[in-house]
Amino acid sequence: MAHGSEDERSSATVERVFARVRELRPDLDVRVAYLDHVEPGAEEALAGLAAEGAGEVVVLPALLTAAYHSKVDLPGVLERVAAACPWLSVRYAGTLGPHTLLLEAVERRLGEVGRSASPDTALVLASAGSSDPEANAVIEEAAAELARRGPWREVAAAYASMASPTPAEAVSRLRAEGASQVVAATYLLAPGFFADRVADQAFAEGAVTVSPALGDAPEVAELVVRRYEEALQTAPAFPRVAAG
Repeated sequence: MAHGSEDERSSATVERVFARVRELRPDLDVRVAYLDHVEPGAEEALAGLAAEGAGEVVVLPALLTAAYHSKVDLPGVLERVAAACPWLSVRYAGTLGPHTLLLEAVERRLGEVGRSASPDTALVLASAGSSDPEANAVIEEAAAELARRGPWREVAAAYASMASPTPAEAVSRLRAEGASQVVAATYLLAPGFFADRVADQAFAEGAVTVSPALGDAPEVAELVVRRYEEALQTAPAFPRVAAG
């Protein structure tokens, strides 16, 4: 279950992520659905699987942090599907982040644009941002872990919406404090509105490089499989019961 976006680049990227997942696990029936903007919708996809005769499904929120969509929005969908299809057993996987594999994907994307940790270079880890402070704290910890992996001059978290500092504010501060170079890492699953905002703001304040969204980096697909396997070890969110 991906977020969904009006930007076609986003859904195309999500499809590539799960095409890679299918390559890793050709034994699985992997479907992609979206919470907004793109078809099939989450509820439609699950009801469709139930109608096809599925008895069990693992729902995996393809989100980098746990916030409103994974805590409220998607569980609401699952409750409605459970009421309509009581024979369907649903296991609810964890969000993708936080996980070390995502940091490895960040480093991969930076390497692809010619950047790696350096004591004279500061890094801005730029995420979408959330009204949920716990989700933003995950980004802060990810930035701290990247700093420990270093050696960056500093790693600062930034948010494209709902929180501060913005990418522009983070880049501006780091430059004002003496960083000879500032680069930004786009900590988003797919390109789209927020990724464009990150790049526009960072470049406007003097960032020398902005890495692309994580997309179909191999680490992301590997993490999807891990979250799936972890979900199999948990109790179903909605246990199968006899219909009628």
